[in-house]
Amino acid sequence: MVLLTILDILMLILGGASLVYQIICILAGMFSKQIGFPAAPMDKRYAVLISARNEEHVIGNLIDSIRAQTYPAALVDIWLVADNCTDDTASVVRAKGCNVVERFDDKLIGKGYALTYLLDHMIDSGAAENYDAYFVFDADNLLDKHYIEEMNKAFHAGFRILTSYRNSVNLSDNWVSSGSALWFIRESRFLNNSRMVFGSSCHVGGTGFMFSREIMQRNKGWKFHLLTEDLEFTMDSVLHGDRIGYCGTAILYDEQPVAFNQSWRQRLRWSKGFLQVFRYYGPALIQRAVRERDFSAVDFTLLVCPFTVLTVARLLLGCLFAAFGFVTWTSQLAALTGWLSGAVLGVLGMMLIAALTILVERDHIGATNKELFAYVLSFPIYMFSYVPISFQAMFSRAEWKPIVHHGEEAADA
Repeated sequence: MVLLTILDILMLILGGASLVYQIICILAGMFSKQIGFPAAPMDKRYAVLISARNEEHVIGNLIDSIRAQTYPAALVDIWLVADNCTDDTASVVRAKGCNVVERFDDKLIGKGYALTYLLDHMIDSGAAENYDAYFVFDADNLLDKHYIEEMNKAFHAGFRILTSYRNSVNLSDNWVSSGSALWFIRESRFLNNSRMVFGSSCHVGGTGFMFSREIMQRNKGWKFHLLTEDLEFTMDSVLHGDRIGYCGTAILYDEQPVAFNQSWRQRLRWSKGFLQVFRYYGPALIQRAVRERDFSAVDFTLLVCPFTVLTVARLLLGCLFAAFGFVTWTSQLAALTGWLSGAVLGVLGMMLIAALTILVERDHIGATNKELFAYVLSFPIYMFSYVPISFQAMFSRAEWKPIVHHGEEAADA
């Protein structure tokens, strides 16, 4: 049938383009130098925005790492929104001399709404105008002591939105935390760094990013409330023609889930969020890619493209047409065999990606060689668990739920 052929060609083109782009990014990440920024005066005033929900056990570590920065402490203010907290998070932060805004809302739940509430408070009080730019961190993060100094260099270089190098404090805990950590390290080195080399826009992660006062004013605070508010912010910025920069010398340490059920729940929310973002921003991205010939729009169209939806639709249509005799079952089994062969190659490819990430970023990864070898083998398992997660995201109602953080020390923080 013509419809099946069209779907096969569409998936081949999109999948092939995505694969080729990934290969080009990996090669660029391996053989090109990291984009650096010249020394700059440390004269900008920054606000650090933190959304925290019952994080009394870890929030102090983040505040201490911010206070230990090489950037002048007098130019960095910490603002925290204690979002529906039932513990002593607000008291702990107040005791450390930070600005605290408490929020209680059991209807509008999620980090996006918490950031909106915090920035609205700062705008209404006039405090928002005191800053040149705003950092966003999660409560479990730790910062390298040069983090703000390095981001300040990139800000002086002209970038109004910046993201940073995302490392992990607990990569070596088990195969779940290592899978997530390697994914983010790979994104930093082989995607965002390569995007800088290409001159295109980078992807803002859920934490460790910065935006200027002008961007805040344009957005009238924070207007992004989908399940993946960071990706939504990225898409909106690309559609406004902003080039999001990446500062690889600004290193942030994040705590990854160790329990598989927590990781599943987190990634289910992300997968559902990707579908939401494609629904609301996909058509505009495609339009911009065609009309403006904007490579960043092409890049992020491939990023949010719902391949799982296309695959499920293709399988269901193939079975339906075969059941009614429009096509043969043999042809559909042949197509399925081809996809399974591709899956095997995908396993090998993901093992290679994990190995290259470890090889290139070995100095930034805290684990023994024996552990790293095991994590290369387990990385495809972690990644293929996205298949049922993505399938579930099509039908489930994923909601924002907090991840329990235990707090760990980063060796270089």
